[in-house]
Amino acid sequence: MRRFSGSDARTVAVVAALAAFWLLAVLVVGRRQDLLGVAGALLCVLLATVAGVAVTAARQRDADARLERGQPSVGPGIEPSGIDADTLETLGDREAVRAMRDRHRRDRRAR
Repeated sequence: MRRFSGSDARTVAVVAALAAFWLLAVLVVGRRQDLLGVAGALLCVLLATVAGVAVTAARQRDADARLERGQPSVGPGIEPSGIDADTLETLGDREAVRAMRDRHRRDRRAR
């Protein structure tokens, strides 16, 4: 895939969303029910998907930039514990979760 200079994820998201909206409006107003209408609808879905992926890429890049600056990405006052939701669900016991959090904190301090 060729990358255009100066195009970032936000620009791609805005352009794709506007194109999808415009195409959807044309399809609704034109009321085409032939092969061209189906192709337009598929293109509209494709543009909406591209817009959604570009928004996700922009959010991910922002979260990565915050992590590089040393700011946690989970929110203010919430410390990332390094424990995923599946592990928490498996453990279930508050004492086991607390012990695992303490172990992760000690491991982080040791680094």
